Amino acid sequence: MKLQKKQILLVSFMLFSLFFGAGNLIFPPFLGQNAGDKTPFAIATFLITAVALPVLGVVVVAKFDGLEQLAKKVNPKFAIFFTILIYLSIGPGLGIPRAASLPFEMAVAPYLPENANLTVFMFLFSLVFFLTASWLALAPNKLVERIGKFLTPSLLLLLFFVFVNFLFRGTVKVNPAQVSYSSNPLVKGFLEGYLTMDTIAALNFGLVIATTIRSLGVKEKKGVMKYTVMTGIFAGTILACVYLSLAYMGMSSSGVFPIQENGAWTLRCIVHQLFGDTGAVLLAAIFTLACLTTCVGLITSISQYFSTLTTKLSYRQWVLLIAGFSFIICNQGLNMILSISVPVLDAIYPVSITLILLGLCHRWIKNITYIYPCTIGAVSILSIAYALENLGVSFGFAGKLLHALPLYSLGLGWVLVALVVTGLCALFYQLKTARLSRCNMETSAEPFNYTE
Repeated sequence: MKLQKKQILLVSFMLFSLFFGAGNLIFPPFLGQNAGDKTPFAIATFLITAVALPVLGVVVVAKFDGLEQLAKKVNPKFAIFFTILIYLSIGPGLGIPRAASLPFEMAVAPYLPENANLTVFMFLFSLVFFLTASWLALAPNKLVERIGKFLTPSLLLLLFFVFVNFLFRGTVKVNPAQVSYSSNPLVKGFLEGYLTMDTIAALNFGLVIATTIRSLGVKEKKGVMKYTVMTGIFAGTILACVYLSLAYMGMSSSGVFPIQENGAWTLRCIVHQLFGDTGAVLLAAIFTLACLTTCVGLITSISQYFSTLTTKLSYRQWVLLIAGFSFIICNQGLNMILSISVPVLDAIYPVSITLILLGLCHRWIKNITYIYPCTIGAVSILSIAYALENLGVSFGFAGKLLHALPLYSLGLGWVLVALVVTGLCALFYQLKTARLSRCNMETSAEPFNYTE
């Protein structure tokens, strides 16, 4: 069965909205404001980790029928552990609470009366937020219609409205890049893409998109993969356009406003300059729509996975449990949530990227059974060590050896290690294959002794 263009568009909108949440909205303008005149370089590599890799992740996970099947190429126990870790970190442990607390703290709280009790207002806002997200997630078969038809187009129209107004009415003054971007804008932009968490989210959403396409009548694997690639490219194109527009506004404002605490404040300054106090309503709508759609996608994908692990809790019960737990974590505050996000991402992002790239190359490396565990194992050690060092853990002499690796201090030491280990595994396999082939030829060349 072939999907209609309208259906492809709606699924693409749905995938975009699943990706486009809290981090996607605040990091590009913050990057632009800090990178200043180096923004073109920084945003180029930002798009690799924030667009290209997430789209590839969706395709790979759909190809393997889920993250757990892909991770099993490393080890069955690793597959369960890593899948649960990914779902918890991107879900109720970090991603969902962050997406829920951001619209309140950045688009609602600043406009409340000075004597307002923020704890009470946060409680009420998050309660309504999670009740709405739960209601949407309880009917996963209606996500395309509800998100693709209404929520995503509304979000895109609001963002387009802000960008067009900025082009005609915004004050433009570009400053030189801040220190963190002036020396290595390409590396800095690449690492900033981590913070969107989209490559990790892609490991969740790949199965959601494949399941959605099947629910529209496409049953053959070839057809599912074809439409997954199509919707991924289209959603990625929309993401890239939005990121470029947000980064441009941040860059153009780098000499207009002081460097802000985070990208949410940067965006708030831009919107306030354009629309005054009434811009608060517009900003609140943008933040809420962006974060709500991502939360719905995360709750849906995580609930679908955990409902397959045990029969004790149904999908519906998992939705309510995850939403309830996220509601509790959300009310601990955005700063606390953001403080733990960087070390967590430092530890699991390189492993996720490596797993996606190995999955893309599976056709050529499927016979090298040890290439997955060796490469993922090496990358895991490097990424965990880097994350622990950033938390203040010292490794003594071993730490000095780690810092001797190229790009390690920039957080990219795992790249060279992954390439070297993968190359060694491939070389060992080739040598082993050649040796076996030579032995077989020698055996077949031996004369036979016949007895009559």
